[in-house]
Amino acid sequence: MARKPSPKKRRGGTEGSVVVIGLGRFGRALALELADEDTEVLGIDENTEVVQALSGSLTHVVRADSTKEDVLRQLGVHEFDRAVVAIGSDLEASILTASLLISFGIDNVWAKAISEAHGRILTQLGVHHVVYPEHDMGQRVAHLVRGRMLDYIEFEDDFAMVKTKPPADIIALPLSNSAVRTRYGITVVAIKRPGEGFTYATADTVVEADDTIIVAGRTRATERFSELQ
Repeated sequence: MARKPSPKKRRGGTEGSVVVIGLGRFGRALALELADEDTEVLGIDENTEVVQALSGSLTHVVRADSTKEDVLRQLGVHEFDRAVVAIGSDLEASILTASLLISFGIDNVWAKAISEAHGRILTQLGVHHVVYPEHDMGQRVAHLVRGRMLDYIEFEDDFAMVKTKPPADIIALPLSNSAVRTRYGITVVAIKRPGEGFTYATADTVVEADDTIIVAGRTRATERFSELQ
C-alpha cells in the first residue's frame, strides 16, 4: 500500500484538495484539468497501468480498491472536502464507493452516472452532484449539429447560454435599440470583436457583423435566436 498522502483539509468553503476515484477517460481528463489549475489531486484506480501512466501528473496517484473503507481511510480520503466518483461500467464499485464517501461526511461528492437508474441510486445515497457526461455531451453536440450556434451550454430549469453570430436585424444598433429581450426573449451577455477577447455587453454596445456574441435565455429561445443568421 502506498503511503498516506497529506491532503490540505480546508473546511468552511475555502479551496481544498480533490480526490478522483476512477481514472478512465472521464476521470483522467477531470483529474488532469484540476491539476493544471493547481489543485492538489489524489487519483485512485485499480488498474496498475493507469496509475503508472499518471504518475507525476497528479499530486498523488495510487492503486487501490475504493470499495474498502479501511483502504480509503488509510489514504486519508475521509479528510478531503471534495471527491469525485468517476468509475464507469462497474456499477457496484461506483455505488459502494459513493456510499463510503457520503458516510465520511465529505462536503461535496460528485459522481458519474451511466444511466438514469444509476443516477437515481446515487442521488438516493446522498450524492450531492450526479453528472451524466456521455448523455450531456450527446445533447450538447446534438444542439450544435442541428443549429448554427458555435457553442452551447444548458443548465437546469430550461435555461441555456449560446455562443453564436449576430442576426442581421441587430447589427449596427445599440443593444438597447435592438429590443432583443422583447423580440426574442434572450439577453446578450457578452461580445467578442475579431482579434479581441470577450467583454460584457451593455445597453450601449453596438453589434457588428463580424462579432461573436453570447446570449442567455430559455433553451428554445436561444435556439431560435441562433437560427436567425
